[in-house]
Amino acid sequence: MKVSAPYKIWLKEIKDIVSFAKSKAALSVNEYLLLMYWQLGQMIVQKQKQHLWGDAVIEQLSLDLQKAFPEMKGFSRTNLFNCKKLFLFYTNTKVQQPVGQLTGTKKNTFIKVQQPVGQMKISTNKALKLITKIPWGSNIVIIEKTNSIDEALFYLLQTIENNWSRNLLLNQIALNLYKRPEKAITNFSKALPSRQSNIAMQVLKDPYVFDFLSVQKIVSEKNIEDQLINHITKFLLELGKGFAFVGKQYHVEVSKKDYYTDLLFYHLHLRCYVVIELKIGEFKPEYAGKLSFYLSAIDNLVANKTNDNATIGIILCKEKDNVTAAYALRGLTKPIGVAQYDFIKSIPKNLKSELPSIAQLEKELKNINK
Repeated sequence: MKVSAPYKIWLKEIKDIVSFAKSKAALSVNEYLLLMYWQLGQMIVQKQKQHLWGDAVIEQLSLDLQKAFPEMKGFSRTNLFNCKKLFLFYTNTKVQQPVGQLTGTKKNTFIKVQQPVGQMKISTNKALKLITKIPWGSNIVIIEKTNSIDEALFYLLQTIENNWSRNLLLNQIALNLYKRPEKAITNFSKALPSRQSNIAMQVLKDPYVFDFLSVQKIVSEKNIEDQLINHITKFLLELGKGFAFVGKQYHVEVSKKDYYTDLLFYHLHLRCYVVIELKIGEFKPEYAGKLSFYLSAIDNLVANKTNDNATIGIILCKEKDNVTAAYALRGLTKPIGVAQYDFIKSIPKNLKSELPSIAQLEKELKNINK
């Protein structure tokens, strides 16, 4: 590529940005690095539009930056394209006006990130604050694996809150965590205060994926329960942040009779107990009534009436009909959610024909129980 005068001027501006970011790196390595990547992507988009430069300019810029800053990583051709991709993804546009510059040589100067102008979604500025909180590799995973800014923001927040590694983030995206809360049937909006209801809905998934269980050993709810406890770390990870395990077959005595909940947890953010009932087959309306009874017992006999919120119940079943579940919860005052679970992630098409279907597995399980 023939180096033009505008390119030389632009290269000097970028070198100044990189030099400033280097000077601040010791204070906040990831934050300044990510802000620099964002601005590099923005400037690339703008200059390509302004001067009608093709992608060859990115290759030239990569060579020049690696020559100017040989001790720094991140200026490869691929990474500069990722910078451009990051900016385009969150702005959802072909070109934008510049955000606040990474400039400042005087004492007490700092990076300013101003509200971008132009046809930009409101959530972009929020994204710009969040992307600096997680590693660059995780940011690339999010923009490559998600389909909207809202979905990306969801995984940004989850990664920050749960301190997910890159591999764990990939796994949660593969399991479609973003859409799983939408499928659960609950009466949370009527049975809980609005703030607690919103948090509870974010906590609930559908389906839960217990791919760490051995399907061959599952012949009853107790088998599932035992395996979940044996893999309690993975189970808690699938449940999500905030769950603390209290016990299995938790005993409560009501009117001199003994009752046992399948699994009892305490949720640190909801400030309440959570009862989980496991069902090996399809959801039945009577499950909701029984769980409502358990919730009343935990509220009165276990929970602290001063500090704890209302106990929440979750019915995990292999299958559910949404209409039936909604009718079963309609008249109940206790907060209950109904969700499904699965034993496996998505299966490659070339293997599906060699594996038994869910219906076949269920049939075998029923035969074993006879």
